[in-house]
Amino acid sequence: MEYITLNTGVKMPMEGFGVFQVTDPEICKESVLNAIKTGYRLFDTAAVYGNEKALGEAIHEAIEQGLVTRNELFITSKLWVQDMNYEAAKKGIERSLEKLGLDYLDLYLLHQAMRDYFGAYRALEEAYQAGKLRAIGVSNFYPNILTNFCETMSVIPAVNQIELHPFFTQEDALETARYYGVVPEAWAPLGGGRYDAFNNAILQEVASAHQKTVGQIMLRWNVQRGVVVIPKSTHKERIEENFAIWDFSLTDDEMTKIASLDMGYGDTRTKHFDPNFVRSVLNVKIHD
Repeated sequence: MEYITLNTGVKMPMEGFGVFQVTDPEICKESVLNAIKTGYRLFDTAAVYGNEKALGEAIHEAIEQGLVTRNELFITSKLWVQDMNYEAAKKGIERSLEKLGLDYLDLYLLHQAMRDYFGAYRALEEAYQAGKLRAIGVSNFYPNILTNFCETMSVIPAVNQIELHPFFTQEDALETARYYGVVPEAWAPLGGGRYDAFNNAILQEVASAHQKTVGQIMLRWNVQRGVVVIPKSTHKERIEENFAIWDFSLTDDEMTKIASLDMGYGDTRTKHFDPNFVRSVLNVKIHD
């Protein structure tokens, strides 16, 4: 496992485990425990995922079993759009900490650039200064939004979590992130089940050359770009497979070939510019 140092000085694992759409508490806990046993130390959830409590229970169980210590773990959660204002964000942070059963979070993100996200971020800044959050950041911020945000706020986001995979490389987003010292983190690093990625000839060719799977190649490609990846799976074999990316490297030529698969758009680029999608997100309520 490799680590990257955030702008707060905190070291973040380059690969983590996501629990998006893992809504069954028992399956979530079992998957997280399997991931910890495999070697994962970064775990990514969000208030809207509805599984902060299950993740917290798995973490405490792993600590009690002596599998890991809290200091070895890097836990991320995200503030939902419903709470995107200063006062609601303060409550949202406390709600996440309570559900996870933790005294602090290693990283806390604004989930979307919607509603009063500037006001919400001020609450994150205060929680960071108070030691409740070791690092703060954003998610789904496009280059123009991230630029304006970094030029406005007093604490530069440590991370921008966005859609990143060989079919949506977002080089402009990476360039903007590097300019401000923001670490890019990939959700859907395996393509999110789209693009027929696992049957792609270029990816299969590179995988064969390294005796690896297509999934491992896609993950390795991103980490070699300086991108943190958070694949998700509820299957023990796939959890272990996704973690086995640290014993090989891709050549410059292979990196270029894989980047050539870029289509210039992805799930977010399609949806996030659709007013109907934005309205649907704004209407998602996770609490009273």
